[in-house]
Amino acid sequence: MQFYNQNLHSRLLLGTAGYPSPDILIQAIHASEAEIITVSLRREGVGGSEFRQLIAKTKKRFLPNTAGCHTVKEAVTTAQMAREVFETNWIKLEIIGHADTLQPDPFATVEAARILSKEGFEVFPYTTEDLIVGEKLLEAGCQLLMPWGAPIGSGQGLRNIEGLKTMRQYFKNIPLIIDAGIGAPSQAIQAMEIGFDAILLNTAIAKSKNPILMADAFNKAILAGRIAYKAGLMEKRNMAYASTPAYGLADLSL
Repeated sequence: MQFYNQNLHSRLLLGTAGYPSPDILIQAIHASEAEIITVSLRREGVGGSEFRQLIAKTKKRFLPNTAGCHTVKEAVTTAQMAREVFETNWIKLEIIGHADTLQPDPFATVEAARILSKEGFEVFPYTTEDLIVGEKLLEAGCQLLMPWGAPIGSGQGLRNIEGLKTMRQYFKNIPLIIDAGIGAPSQAIQAMEIGFDAILLNTAIAKSKNPILMADAFNKAILAGRIAYKAGLMEKRNMAYASTPAYGLADLSL
């Protein structure tokens, strides 16, 4: 798997907010085997430098994000600052357009993606399953898309699975990462079984009773879902289909 020409083995991207303690966060990172860790520039405000140094010790790759931004200017400025702080061109672009659902603003996201791509950023855009918005983001310079499964932190899973299936079929050669809404390993498996390339998680692990065990569970679930997709799932049928043939059964009518 490649994101912006970077080879990766893990298909789990892990967020860092809301963990009970820094020690549990670090243990969860190791249990998840994630190679990409998302971090918010806003964490730099209080104790940010110490937090960044703590995460850096895991030897994982930083993916700073523009969480909490609501305008193009705010997101671009945050991305520019994040590049200086975290020393990476990678940026998860997140511009919120609706306060209750935290749905991304498609117009602002496309505009900001175009500006950031021209400035040399490698953009990971938080979007919806809308195909037109996806096309516009690719035209703006993005090389992957991050559609939501459901609203951030809701744990609803894949709320529009048919739309996500269509997106996967339409963007056949584009890396697609489910970002937001996954609340259980079974939901992550479902996303991987329909062909998505990776899952970005935070709340489902951080707010579980045992984040370390849950990180391990998601790691294994995502791997299982990917293997199942590669193996090829059986087709669903409307009626039963006997797995044991009738041929060879004893003829009791004689």
